[in-house]
Amino acid sequence: MSTTTAARTVPAGVPEDPEAYYRVLTERNRGLIPGEVQERLRNATVLVAGCGSTGGAVVEPLARLGTGRFVLAEPGEYELNNLNRQSATHKDIGRNKAEVAAERIRSVNPFAGIRVDTSGVRPDAPDPLLDGVDVVVDGVDVTTLGGWRAKYALHAAAARRRLPVVSGYDLSGTQHVRYYDYRAEPVPLAGAIAPGDITEDALWTLLLKVIPREIVPADLIADVTAHRADPDYSVPQLVYASHQFGVLAARYVVEILAGRPVREQLTVDVHRLVSADAGLPDAFSDSTQRTQDKES
Repeated sequence: MSTTTAARTVPAGVPEDPEAYYRVLTERNRGLIPGEVQERLRNATVLVAGCGSTGGAVVEPLARLGTGRFVLAEPGEYELNNLNRQSATHKDIGRNKAEVAAERIRSVNPFAGIRVDTSGVRPDAPDPLLDGVDVVVDGVDVTTLGGWRAKYALHAAAARRRLPVVSGYDLSGTQHVRYYDYRAEPVPLAGAIAPGDITEDALWTLLLKVIPREIVPADLIADVTAHRADPDYSVPQLVYASHQFGVLAARYVVEILAGRPVREQLTVDVHRLVSADAGLPDAFSDSTQRTQDKES
């Protein structure tokens, strides 16, 4: 794990003092984010575990909201086929995703505190990532068994430390958000998965244990079924589903830090929202359960 540093060139008229810079950066939040919540954002440390499709999408919204400190964990490097949906450019190909995310944060707020871990979530030792963390954003990949082992280890460690976790799953045009308040219920992944469930033939079974089967889009099911025998197959993903997690998870973090209740599950189907042939109630849905944040 390393702490990144960077030299700054300050344009004329931009405050060089951290206090003044932060005040101007967040002044347009005023009236929409109460002052005490803005201060909590400034003093909070958010772990973004996995900085690719979903985790990478939340980095910039959190920085622009005024989040003061980040831990960024990601072992992967950008590939060309990531550019259809992830927050990267041609010049980022071959670079570590967490390091690129750190640059994006500093391009918004050069005074933000950032820890970068290019090892990602280590299934055998996830706890150091959680030191000093207030909220965890889980964007760990679920298309590999290694990703599932890392995800389970992350949630088990967060449950031990009683930390809130926001997880995202992008599926075709659908973004599904799941919130785990381990301060109230310290059971990893709400008991849906045990370590012994993570086996070679269980990738889709695991996914369907943590998300409702009925929200999986038909076009994704058809594509996966058609390529079942292809050893080189990669699950297709779309930019607007991935980026939806950035929007939704950023608001989750605000609400959690404010001590307000949030939905345990939330599903946004962009395809159905836009289509004139689909009904709105089916496009935007949530579980009826709401969970009350115990801490202010």
